[in-house]
Amino acid sequence: MHGFTHDLGLLRDRRFALLLSARTISVLGSAFSPVALAFGILNLPGATASTLSVVLTAQAVPMILFILVGGVIADRLPRQRVMMAGELLMAAGFFGLAAMLLTGWTPLAALGVGAALSGIGTALAFPALTGIIPEVVPLDRLQAGNALLGLGANASRVAGAVLGGGTVVLFGGGWALAVSGAMYALAGALIAMLRLEPGDRSRGEGHSVLTDLRDGWREFSSRQWIWVVVAQFSLMVMAIQAGHGVLGPLIAKESLGGPAAWSAFLAGEAIGTIAGVALSLRLRPRRPILVAVLLCLPTALPYALLGVDAPLWAIVAGAFVLGVCFDVFGVLWQTTMQREVPAESLSRVSSYDMLGSLMFGPIGLLVAGSAAGLFGTKESLLGCAIIIVVATLAALLSPGVRNLRAPRPHDATDPGRQVTPT
Repeated sequence: MHGFTHDLGLLRDRRFALLLSARTISVLGSAFSPVALAFGILNLPGATASTLSVVLTAQAVPMILFILVGGVIADRLPRQRVMMAGELLMAAGFFGLAAMLLTGWTPLAALGVGAALSGIGTALAFPALTGIIPEVVPLDRLQAGNALLGLGANASRVAGAVLGGGTVVLFGGGWALAVSGAMYALAGALIAMLRLEPGDRSRGEGHSVLTDLRDGWREFSSRQWIWVVVAQFSLMVMAIQAGHGVLGPLIAKESLGGPAAWSAFLAGEAIGTIAGVALSLRLRPRRPILVAVLLCLPTALPYALLGVDAPLWAIVAGAFVLGVCFDVFGVLWQTTMQREVPAESLSRVSSYDMLGSLMFGPIGLLVAGSAAGLFGTKESLLGCAIIIVVATLAALLSPGVRNLRAPRPHDATDPGRQVTPT
């Protein structure tokens, strides 16, 4: 109980409270967008699943192209400013998409530009966020800090899934996307209020971008547990993007009741992530990456249930399981990276992590609509589940994944402690 109270004491720290508020509000904005964007696009005159695939791909590809640059920038410049810039770019992208849907001027190229702006904003904000957490949270409370940030984000996903679906049903996708833009803008304003130490600004002096990228790659590739799990996630995210971005909304529209049913799915997943926070605050496995990878196996469940035409309540329960597993995975993964990777390289390693994990995501989005037409929506969802299981079992073959051990409690409190890469 004392440890739990000690962890919650982070909420009294002004800087952590600001970071938590900004992250929570930003995720609330992003939680509006899946339902708003999916059904806003699908309800356009003449739109098909392929139209939605193109817009989502336009969002994902720039994010992937710019993510390494985002990591270099966040390791060179004050991460507070980089994160703020990312939030404001996402706000601009969603305000633009909202304006197009509300005015009815929706050429596909213009929709793609709006989606691309939000993708570039994500590429800036995410590596900066990963690096800024250890600047705000003491080393011995990193897992608690990540868990509390996850709690705020997950609560926003629950609220956003419910409110986003309701806003789409009552007012349309355009207004829901406008709310997303406003949330990102507010998050950027809160990040601007952080007061962080300037730190060592010599990280990028005399170095080219290519040199920084090469140094970041060396830190990334020298740790087997990182690149193996990232390779696993490159396949998993391809399947998840297809299932969440296109196939799930498509089958919801065809046979589950439309946006309300898909909002229930997303809400079930989000509630699962909240339940996962309680577990992630308490769980201190000696082999955190092994436990994290094992938790990926149950994430195939909701796609399998969608594929076998299970009742909606069972599908929502499967989404809940997915949410629990992904939350615990995320906390263990982030905390381990923040402990094992040197602070001056953390944003670049995070950007390689994000690039590798997401690089096949656009393929999943692009082929999902065609696969649904060629094989059937349900059959394609079953394929997504199989990909997740096979990729996870392959990752478990790695000794680095199985054997990496967390520091003992007395070691974790030593800020100068360096861990030998695995």
